[in-house]
Amino acid sequence: MKRVPPKKLKPLVEAIFAAAGCSAPEPERIAHYLVESNLVGHDSHGVIRVMTYVNWLREGKVLANQRLTVVFENESLAVVDGHFGFGQTIGEAAVKIGIDKAARQGVSAIALRNCGHLGRIGDWPTLAAEAGLVSLHFVNTSGLGILMSPFGGIDRRLSANPIAAGVPVPGGWPMILDMSTSSIAEGKIRVAFNKGVQVPDDCLIDSVGRPTTDPKVFYGDPPGAILPFGGHKGYGLGMITEVLAGALTGGGCSTPGVTRLSNGMLSIYLDPRRFAADDEFHADVRRFVDWVKSSRPNKPGGEILAPGEVEQRCHAQRSREGIELDDTTWGQIVATAQSVGIGPEQVAMIVAEG
Repeated sequence: MKRVPPKKLKPLVEAIFAAAGCSAPEPERIAHYLVESNLVGHDSHGVIRVMTYVNWLREGKVLANQRLTVVFENESLAVVDGHFGFGQTIGEAAVKIGIDKAARQGVSAIALRNCGHLGRIGDWPTLAAEAGLVSLHFVNTSGLGILMSPFGGIDRRLSANPIAAGVPVPGGWPMILDMSTSSIAEGKIRVAFNKGVQVPDDCLIDSVGRPTTDPKVFYGDPPGAILPFGGHKGYGLGMITEVLAGALTGGGCSTPGVTRLSNGMLSIYLDPRRFAADDEFHADVRRFVDWVKSSRPNKPGGEILAPGEVEQRCHAQRSREGIELDDTTWGQIVATAQSVGIGPEQVAMIVAEG
C-alpha cells in the first residue's frame, strides 16, 4: 500500500493527461474529479481509472480537447452532444448550462449524449447544490458498459445505470444521493480485483448464473454479471434510467456490439427559491434532517447519517492523512505515466514536489 497526499497526487494525474495529449484546462479537470472521488471514498471512480482512460484515449474510444455542442435549446431545455470527449470536461460544461438556465427560469432539463465516462455522478449534483439548486441525474452507457443481468436472468443486458440527486443544506454539505441500480458498481469490483479480495455476497453471478464473490470470475471468459440491487426494484429503476438517459437524450439505450463507452445523462435542475421562500425551504430541510438524525440508533454508539455525510467525513480524513492506493493501482499509474514519457524518477519528483 502507498499513501499519497491529495495535493501531490493531483499534479501527477494532471501531468499524465497533459503528456497524453490533453490541453489545458482538461488535464486539471480530469485530475480534480478523479482525486476528488478518492477523497470522498469512492475509489472505484478515482485514480484507478487513469490507466483505462489513457488506454481509451490511445484507442480513440475517448477524444481529447472536445467541446460540447448544443443540438437544441430554449429558455429551460437543452440537448447537447459531447462528441465523445472526456466526461470531466463535457459533464461539467453540461451541468453549468443547466445551472445557468435554472437560475434564470427556475427549472431546467439538460439531455447530454455521446459523452465519455462521466466519472463519479455525485460530482454533478454537488456542483448544482453549491449553486443553490436541487438536481436529479440519470445516466446510462450506450453498450460497452453492459454489465448487469435483468431480474430473473443470467446474461448481461443493462449498464450500472446510476442515479444521483442533490439538495443544498444550509450551513453544511449538501445531501447527495449517488447510487447505482446494480448491486455493486463495476469500479468497486475492479478495486477488489486489484486488491485481491472478494466482493460482498449477492452481488455477482458467474456465466451460468451461480452466485460468486470472486471478482476474477466477473472478468473471466465467459464473463459473469452484476445483479440488480433489491431484485426487481433495482432492475425496474435501471430500465427507466436506460430510457431517460439513452433513448430520451438521443444517445441510445444499451445495445450489443458497441466498441466505445459513451454516457448519456438526463439532468433536471430546480431552483428552490422559485417554489418556496428561500428561508422557508432551507429551514424545513434543516429541520427535517435534524429530526431524522435524532432517531435512536439500533446499535450502542451508533449514529444516523444523512446522505453525503459519509463522503464529507472521508474527505476530511483523507485530506489530512492522504489517499491510500494498493500496490496494483499505484503500479498501473506509474506504468501509465511511463507510457506517455514520464519516467519513474519524474513521477517521484512530481509526487515529492506536488
